[in-house]
Amino acid sequence: MESLLTFNVIPKLPGSLEALRELAYNMWWSWEPTARRLFRELDVELWERTNHNPVRVLQLCHQSRLIEMGSDERYLTELGRVYQAFQNYIARTDTYGALHAQEAIAYFSAEYGLHESFPNYSGGLGILSGDHCKSASDLGLNFRAVGLLYRDGYFKQQINKEGWQEAVQLNQVVNHLPLREVKIDDKPLRVSIELPGRLVLARVWELALGRIKIYLLDTMLPENSSADQLITSSLYGGNQELRMQQEMVLGIGGIRALKAIGFVPNVCHMNEGHSAFLSLERIRDLVEKNGINFDTALQVVAASNIFTTHTPVPAGNEVFSEELMKAYFEAYPGSVGLTWEQFMRLGQESIDPKALFSMTILALRTSRFSNAVSKLHGEVSRHLWQGVWKGVPVEEIPIISITNGVHAKTWAAGEFHNLYEKYLGKDWEDRQSDPDFWRGVIDIPDEVLWQLHQTLKQRSIEFMRERIRRQRIRNGETPDEVRHVNRILNTDVLTIGFARRFATYKRGSLLFSDPERLRRIVTNREHPVQFIFAGKAHPADEEGKKIIQEVYRYSRDPQFEGRIIFVEDYDINIGRRLYHGCDVWLNNPLRPYEASGTSGMKLPLNGGINLSVLDGWWLESFNGKNGWAIGADIIGGSNDYQNEVDIQSLFSVLENQIVPLYYAKPDGRLPLAWIQSMRESMRTIVPMFNTHRMVKEYDHFLYEPAAVAHGIMEKNDFQNARELSQWKKEMILLWPQVEVQEYQIISSEQQNAFFVGEEVTLKATVQLGAIKPEHVRVQAYFGPSEKNVIMSPQVQDIPNAIPLLEAGEGVYEYSGKIPAAESGSYGLRLRIIPTHPYMLQPHELRLITWN
Repeated sequence: MESLLTFNVIPKLPGSLEALRELAYNMWWSWEPTARRLFRELDVELWERTNHNPVRVLQLCHQSRLIEMGSDERYLTELGRVYQAFQNYIARTDTYGALHAQEAIAYFSAEYGLHESFPNYSGGLGILSGDHCKSASDLGLNFRAVGLLYRDGYFKQQINKEGWQEAVQLNQVVNHLPLREVKIDDKPLRVSIELPGRLVLARVWELALGRIKIYLLDTMLPENSSADQLITSSLYGGNQELRMQQEMVLGIGGIRALKAIGFVPNVCHMNEGHSAFLSLERIRDLVEKNGINFDTALQVVAASNIFTTHTPVPAGNEVFSEELMKAYFEAYPGSVGLTWEQFMRLGQESIDPKALFSMTILALRTSRFSNAVSKLHGEVSRHLWQGVWKGVPVEEIPIISITNGVHAKTWAAGEFHNLYEKYLGKDWEDRQSDPDFWRGVIDIPDEVLWQLHQTLKQRSIEFMRERIRRQRIRNGETPDEVRHVNRILNTDVLTIGFARRFATYKRGSLLFSDPERLRRIVTNREHPVQFIFAGKAHPADEEGKKIIQEVYRYSRDPQFEGRIIFVEDYDINIGRRLYHGCDVWLNNPLRPYEASGTSGMKLPLNGGINLSVLDGWWLESFNGKNGWAIGADIIGGSNDYQNEVDIQSLFSVLENQIVPLYYAKPDGRLPLAWIQSMRESMRTIVPMFNTHRMVKEYDHFLYEPAAVAHGIMEKNDFQNARELSQWKKEMILLWPQVEVQEYQIISSEQQNAFFVGEEVTLKATVQLGAIKPEHVRVQAYFGPSEKNVIMSPQVQDIPNAIPLLEAGEGVYEYSGKIPAAESGSYGLRLRIIPTHPYMLQPHELRLITWN
């Protein structure tokens, strides 16, 4: 066959429309509806066909149409207004970052969910990353993000006539995306990564997102072998070796890309463990360029690393076999002065030749700042990773909680933007994290709020019908079955949405546990209910695909058809339509496996209300008036028991609370009590569960302290890092000498009995050996006791140390007082931990001696 040369011909923009090109190549438009309307107006059919892609619309729009719009005064006026708003946004100097933040932050994530036209994400992790980046832009942080460009994306989901999920490969054309290749001195940047027996090259694409940049690495280069070109082809695909390669490109290649570009971060944030190899690269670079040893370099890197864990179960964390690690990292330990065993220990809980290498443990061991994504998830994570800090009480495991949020302007309908501007103020974006500000929703008239919600609901229903219609036509269904689509869903009916990844713990088919009871609810003549389902299962998750099939089959059952639908190919676009149009959002995962969840946070922005188990973020948000809870917070019960409790609770809440409230219209027109619940949902949830609040918390609790610590470690040619690493070696060597020889409570009258408000005096004799007292903390660990277990423990230093020369060198008497604040029976233990001015975690050395 003869070779075929190809080329593209694209229309030329009139000079009057040149601003459109700049707008198209900055994804500020992804959260600015006025900008999106400009591109939609160029060609509505093209806008829909390109999945709302401004770059592609400009490439495909007919030249005559561009000429026409280039002379349309009304359109040009609107373009000028939007472009000025964009320039004002970029140039703004009074942002949070400009006034408060000085850090240079590098953010690493395996996926980014920014908009439906750029499917570089699979689910919640990617959506969170995208929202995090958007708020970093809005807040004006000095922020760069790093990821991979997946040319095949995740996958397009099709549901066949039997209800079985089929995965269709995507093929993103880079020239159709708002990307520009990074060049250095007019030459395309190439980043090299050492893989077994070869160098793999990656090009770097730049995506502008408001004020920040996202850099995406791509191995689809002719210089690479055909196999290596596919390293970054698809998200979460392939075997463990491919995952290893992807994560090396992300972590190692990502750090090298930032260095080549000239961005020097003093904070590196790993969003999940996929990018944890960046720690190894940062350490190697410091050792090679500065002549310091591994331990010194580790202090510098760990001080400025932040790790966010999202996974509440061990199986969800990436691990690699020693055999695979040796194939890819055999030379690494020698390059930084480690033995192979020391290197493997970085990714293991304990010294065990059979243990796998965990990316999460690598991230925890090379980060001094770690967080979970909700309060409950923090508790779960501290228990899950307690083995990394052996001997340390679980409540002191250094994993804090910063609860997730959503980017408000992305997920609120444009009509709600206008509503908030009118009734709350034009500064609602800047004040979205202010709870007092959101009390203003009480000023929105009942009829205005209800009618806007109903309008969006009708639009959502029309969208869902069109999606179902296309699916039925593709599956070759009869004309009657296609026409029947016009009769599914009704704007006047209570509408409940359920859309998420179909993992088994999310219990996507829980609602169908009692089909007869469900049938009575959805077909009630006076008070019917309708459900919209959507979601994907991982292509390798057979159980998840079976749950989708079960839901789909119920949706086609004649007794449910028209009241229950399953919409295929769940993505940001479908999600947005659901968040805008559903009255209630259903979420029923098995506790405590929902680390946070964010989909339910998007409903209140549009007047929706949540119905959820008390897991993740909802446990923090639910106040009894802003939604409904499913089931009790069961501790210690089996999964089957929890399922049964939640099934009964779900149906009871629907039948006795939600349905009656929705249909109660005392004036015959408006459901006044329901509208009050809408307001309460907006008032309490929006200001707390947004990414502006979340990113500010990251900055306050993590970014700023990490940047300060990094500066301290770098100071004077890494002198402080050298000192700390040497001190740690000495402490590890000397710590076996440390011992609590004796301790006692000093009581004057009744033995060990005190009145409330008094102080309890303690004395202890401790052996420190060659360790100086200023390098240890002797602490009382006390609290109410039950069955010889200290509950809700408190920790207090016992500060006063006196050498006991007669007892031998290195023996000290410590004395101090603890409060007797409340009556009851208390337990007390004494412990000793090392301390140093440059340590960032009390248990950084994992050394602790108990009495």
